[in-house]
Amino acid sequence: MLSLQFIRENPEAVREALAKRRMEAPLDELLALDQERRRLLHEAETLRAERNSLSKEIGQLTRLLQDENAPGRERRHAEHRRADLLARSGFLSERLEGLEAELRGLEGRLERLLLEVPNLPDPRVPEGEGEEDNVIVRQWGEPRSFDFPPRPHWELGEALGIIDFQGGVKLAGSRFYVLRGLGARLQRALIMWMLDFHNARGYQEVYPPALVREEGMWKGGWLPKFAENMYHDAEEDLWLIPTAEVALTNLHRDEILPPGSLPIYYAAYTPCFRREKFSAGRDVRGIKRVHQFDKVELYKFVEPERSAEELERLVEDASALLRELGLPHRVVLLCSAELGFNAAMTYDIEAWAPGSGEWLEVSSCSNCTDFQARRANIRFRREKGARPEYVHTLNGSGLALPRTMIALLENYQQPDGTVLVPQVLQPYMGGVKVIG
Repeated sequence: MLSLQFIRENPEAVREALAKRRMEAPLDELLALDQERRRLLHEAETLRAERNSLSKEIGQLTRLLQDENAPGRERRHAEHRRADLLARSGFLSERLEGLEAELRGLEGRLERLLLEVPNLPDPRVPEGEGEEDNVIVRQWGEPRSFDFPPRPHWELGEALGIIDFQGGVKLAGSRFYVLRGLGARLQRALIMWMLDFHNARGYQEVYPPALVREEGMWKGGWLPKFAENMYHDAEEDLWLIPTAEVALTNLHRDEILPPGSLPIYYAAYTPCFRREKFSAGRDVRGIKRVHQFDKVELYKFVEPERSAEELERLVEDASALLRELGLPHRVVLLCSAELGFNAAMTYDIEAWAPGSGEWLEVSSCSNCTDFQARRANIRFRREKGARPEYVHTLNGSGLALPRTMIALLENYQQPDGTVLVPQVLQPYMGGVKVIG
C-alpha cells in the first residue's frame, strides 16, 4: 500500500506509474475523499477546541455558583451564562459525534481505495505493453541438442506411468493430475532437496497453514485484485493460499521487529491453489497450468536500503538450484505492464523445456519495497528507542513445481523413453538413477 501522504503530495507520479503499468485505480475518487476527510477533520478539531474552551468557562462559572459569598447579581448572571454554554456544549458534542461517525465511514472507504492502488515501478523497470517487452538479462547453459525428437512431458509422463491425467480428471476435474510411483517420489525429492539447499544458505524453514483468514489476503495484497482467481470457503471464511507468500507476509503482521533481527529469510513448502481464470488463450496442455501445485517459496524481511541488493541475491539463490540440476535457464526483467500488483521490480527465471519447445517460468522474484509492510503494518527498530520504520519485503519461488518437473523430465529424457535422475537428486530418490 502506498502512503496516503505520498499520493496526496505526488499525484502525478502515481498517475504516471499507473500509466506505465497499464492499470487503472480510483485515484481521483481517493484524492477527493482525502480532501473531504481533511475538511471534516479541520471542522472537528475546531469544534473540539471550542468545546474545550467552553468546558473551562463552565467550570469557572460552576465554582462561582458554589461560592456562597458571591454577590447575588453575579450569581444570577453566571447561572444564565452557564445554561447557555451547556446548551452550546451539548450541540457541539452532538455535532462532533456525527462528524466522527462520518469520518469513520469515510476513512474506511479511503482504506479500501488505497488497497486498489498498485506499487510504484522501480526506475530500472523498462516500460512496456506485455511480455514481448520483457528484457532477457542473462542466460545459463545452452538448450540440449537431441539426436531424436524430444517428447513433451505429457507424453513422457503417461508412457512412464508417472503422470496420470485421467486419474486427476476422475478425482477433481480438468487441470488436476495424479503423480504415481517414481513421479510422486521425484516431486518429493525435489521439494526436500530444495528445502535443504535453502536451509544451507541461511533460510529458516517454515510450514504454514494452506488456508488463511480473509484479513491475511487483504494484508498480503491478494485482495481485492485477485479475488476471482482464488478459492474461498465462504462458510468458514477461509481462503486457500495461492502461494506461501501470503502466509509468510502475515507471519509478522502488526509487529515491530526488534533491533538486530533483520534480515529474516524464510523458506516454505506449501501446496498452492489457483483457479487460473487469467490463463484464457494460453497453452494449458500437460501440467503447466493447473489448479493445485506445490512450490517452495523464499521470503525476506530486510532493511529498506538493502532491498535492491537482496533482490539480486534472491535471484541467485533460485538460479543456483537450476545450475545444480543442470537445466538451461534465463533471467528476465519484467516490463512495467507485466509487474505483479505488489511488486516494484521483478525478475522471472525461465527454464528451457525442449519437448514443449518453450521457456517456462519456474520462479518469479520480486522486491515489494514497503508496499506489503504498510498493508500488514510490519515495522522494525534500528536501535532501542528508535522510531519504527517499515521493512521491505521480497519473495520468490525457489522453485515452483510442476514446471521444474517438466523441465527436468524433458531435458533428461533418453531415446528409449526413460528419464535420467540428476545426480543431486539421487540420494533423495533412494539411489534411483533412471525413471523407466
